[in-house]
Order: sequence, then C-alpha cells, then structure tokens
Amino acid sequence: MKDPFHLLLFLIGLKCSTFAQTTSPTKAAVHCSDCHHNAACEEHGDLRQCVCRHGFTGNGTNCSDVDECSSFDLNRCHSLATCINYQGSYSCSCREGYNGDGYRCEARGFAEECVRNNRSVSCSDPCMSHTVLDQTWRSTSYGSGSNCDRDKRGWYRFIGSGGERMPESCVPINRCNTHAPMWLNGTHPTSEAGTVTRIACAHWNGNCCSWSIPVQVKACVGGYYVYKFDGTPACTLSYCTDPSYVENPCPQCNAAEECKMVNGTWGCYCSQSFNSSDISNLEPRLECGANEIKVSVEKCIGFQNMIMSLRDHSCVAFEEQRNRTMVSVVTPTQAGQCGTELTKNETHATYSNTLYLGDGAVIRENEIKINFHCSYPLNMEISLEAAIQPIVSSVNITVEGAGEFIVKMALYRDPNYTSPYEGEKAVLSTKAWLYVGVMVTNGDTSQFVLRMDNCFATPTANATDPLKYYIIQNSCPNPQDSAITVPENGVAPQGRFSLQVFKFVGNHNLVHLHCEVHLCDTGSEPCKPSCPGIGSRRAADIRTAHILHLGPIIRKGSM
Repeated sequence: MKDPFHLLLFLIGLKCSTFAQTTSPTKAAVHCSDCHHNAACEEHGDLRQCVCRHGFTGNGTNCSDVDECSSFDLNRCHSLATCINYQGSYSCSCREGYNGDGYRCEARGFAEECVRNNRSVSCSDPCMSHTVLDQTWRSTSYGSGSNCDRDKRGWYRFIGSGGERMPESCVPINRCNTHAPMWLNGTHPTSEAGTVTRIACAHWNGNCCSWSIPVQVKACVGGYYVYKFDGTPACTLSYCTDPSYVENPCPQCNAAEECKMVNGTWGCYCSQSFNSSDISNLEPRLECGANEIKVSVEKCIGFQNMIMSLRDHSCVAFEEQRNRTMVSVVTPTQAGQCGTELTKNETHATYSNTLYLGDGAVIRENEIKINFHCSYPLNMEISLEAAIQPIVSSVNITVEGAGEFIVKMALYRDPNYTSPYEGEKAVLSTKAWLYVGVMVTNGDTSQFVLRMDNCFATPTANATDPLKYYIIQNSCPNPQDSAITVPENGVAPQGRFSLQVFKFVGNHNLVHLHCEVHLCDTGSEPCKPSCPGIGSRRAADIRTAHILHLGPIIRKGSM
C-alpha cells in the first residue's frame, strides 16, 4: 500500500464503492405497496415503477378515473348513442328509436338527419323539419330565366300549383325560370324504402345530364316527398317541379272555402262565389270548457259585415287566430257573465246563453238568434262555483318553482259534496251532519296533492283560542270521536271530512272551523297519512300562512 500507484487504485475503488452504496437504493426506492389500488407495479431489472391501469390517469401512486364520455375523442360511441362513464371504463347504448350495439346505431323504420355540435347531437325527421319551396316558376311549363339554386343546401319540400315533386324525365332547356333545368334521373321511392340516393341531372347543350349531383329523397306519410340538396354544380341551374303532380295543399278546406297562398303560406279562405241559401239553419260549433264556453260559426256564410254577440252585447265575436274561417265569442263559465244564466238540479249545473248574429249593425230582416247551453255534472268544485254566496274560505299558497295556488274550504249539506251552504252562516241542529270540502282551485297540481294537517274547532273566530277541539290532528282523524270521518286526505288535489255537529260546553252557541293545509310534493315526500286506530298524538304547530277559517256554525234554537 506504500506504492503510490496502488494507493491511487485503492482510493478510486473506495470512492466507487461508496458511490454505488449511495445510488443503488434510489433504483429500488419505489415499493409495490406504494402503488394506488388502480395501478400496477412493473419491474424492469432493479427498477420498480407504478403505472395507472387503463382507464385511469396519474403518477401511479395516485390514479383518477378518465371520463371517456367527456369528449368524442376518448370513446368509440356512435353519434346516435349515449355514452355512460364508469370507473376505468365506459359503455355505449343506442338512443331510443335506434337499433345497434352502441358503437353503430341505425334508425328504426325512418331515417333522421343528425347534426353534431360540439358534445351534443341533434336529430330530426326531414319529413317534419324541412324548408318549403312554393314558387310556381319551378314548373317545367314555365319559361326561361336566370335563377340559380347554388345556395339550396339542406332538406326541401315542393308545394303549390307549380308541382310537388321533381320530374323524372329530361326537361327542355330554358325552362323552370333557368337555363339548365334539373330533373331526377330515377324514380321516387316508396315510403317503405326510407331515404334513398338519386342523381339530379341538368340538361344543357343537347346533353340531358350535362351536370349531375347526388340528391337524397324520402317519401313521407301524407304522399309528399322531401329532397336533400347540396347546391348545384354550376349556374345557372335550378331544381324543377312536375306540374302534373300536384296534391291539395289545403285538405281541411270546406265547401265554402278555397285554398290560396297568402304571404307565402297556403290556407283556407272564403270563396267569393259562395252564398249560403239558408242561414237560419246555421249550426254553430260549441265548446264547453272548464273555465269558459266558446261558440263559433263559419265566417263564409254570405254576410258582408258579420256582427256576432251574446245577450250582453259587450261580449262580441273575434276572428280565430289559428283558423281564419271561424268567428267565435266566449263567455266565462259563471252565472251573470255575458248574460249567461245558471240552472241546476241534483246532478248537473247548466249554463245557457243566446248567440245573436247579423249582417251589419242595422238589421232590416229577421235577426238570427241561436240558443245554446253547456251542462256540467256537479262535483265539489263546480257546485261551489255555481252557488250563490257560498260559505267559503280561501288562501293563496306560493310554492317555489311551481307558482301560486289557491286553496278553498267550504261547507256542504250532503255526503256527495254538491250542495254547499249559502248565506252568511250555517244553522244546524246538534244531531245534523256537516260535510267540509277543501280543494285546490288554481295552479298546476300535476305533482302536488292536498293534505289537511290539522283541522279543529273553536267557540270564537280566533284560531288561537285556548278552547279548541281537534277534528284532524297530524293528518289523522281524532280517534276519540267516532262521529268523524276523513274519506280523502293526501291523495288528490282535494280533501274531505265530515262530522256530527256539536257545541262547546258552557255558554257557547257558535262553532268556528279552522284547517291547516299543505301542498305535498308526491315526488319528494310521503303524502298519504298513515293513521293507526288508537294512540295519542302531539299537537302540531299552526302555520297561519296556510290556514283556512269557516263559520260561524250556529246551533239551531240558540238564535
């Protein structure tokens, strides 16, 4: 070791050994126990590495799921399929109305036009979604012009007297308001064939197919066709129509009307040649609605200046916006409105009025008068609306996201809840039965039902009177009183209960009813009460914002 050369070799070896001892643990610094549960431990010689499994991303010690449905580039789902993401994977399923495994989907029975917009795909049936071309100059019988259809891209339908489908044979040049007319080189498909591809040819310079371009064609229910155009190969070229193939664009017109195009839209309008020979036998159209009654007559009855009203002449006619051949007048389904009269029996309420019709404000001949009526079977709400001064209470309830509701409570004489008490008070003997109905009369009740939470009686009109008797408590009838029945609660937009009339002990001859109500969301909470036959119940807090009050009920003989 005294030799300098050997001493140098010793020192170099010592340094290398030290270096190896300090660097070799770095290669094995990663242990398989450090890997995330969604990662795999891979060994490459002395080197160990944690690698996230397929469908996950990260450094191996921390792996997170890849949402393959977040981008079309990360999945292989068809554009008509729905992508569903899972931990480490995804699945594809064709949308309703389509067949396939999710990676390829086809429409069932009809073809749709689908457009991809970023992450969304919108599809529509071209028979329902298209642009109408109604120019009469597209007819092959029309002469020359300079029209060019290079901008016609998308689905189109031909209508009108110029023809409603493309010609299937070569068209002479300088027709259809263009130089080189385009025709369909092939036959039109049947409705069973779905969407087909044909060739549209343009005639020019002695060649019936001097230019050509593919066109998609579909036969639609109703006997018409739609075409998918992609412009024209050149100008001046136009798509033509066959004037011998014309369907009636206004099949709904009656004998007094004619089909005309006004402002680019086909419609039914009064025929100038029509003249009714017997207007006195006119039969109006009557619509009996829940809130209004509408009576309508055909406008094409021969009057030059039709005047139409009800008994109250302020209720005059108006022209139907969606049906230009009808003139209508409306009255609310209420007695006294527009001169409407109400009659009722044990089963029905009948509203009647008279329609007055004339040609102009001054009449020299007999005025036409047509009596009409609408009858409604009585129920709890209709009988209340048909009553004169019923004993009723109402409260407005606002539900966030659902709007405003009106809830009413009324007293009825009969178990059918069709004969409400009328006047300022109800006078009954203590042996009589009282029927109470609570109902939602305004608002969308598609997801709500009415629940009576607490109904009780007091000797005064004060709902906080310490002397009270519970009829319904915590949505259930008082189990200590067999004279109380609750046939309907928490199952419909109305509730009902009945009880035998009573009086409070002492010098009390009046009874006032109070009822706390709740609009119950059937989709998020239990609404139908579960009421045992016996058991004690705690008194619920009264929410005065949703409480109804009725009374007084007076014991007979105490007045």
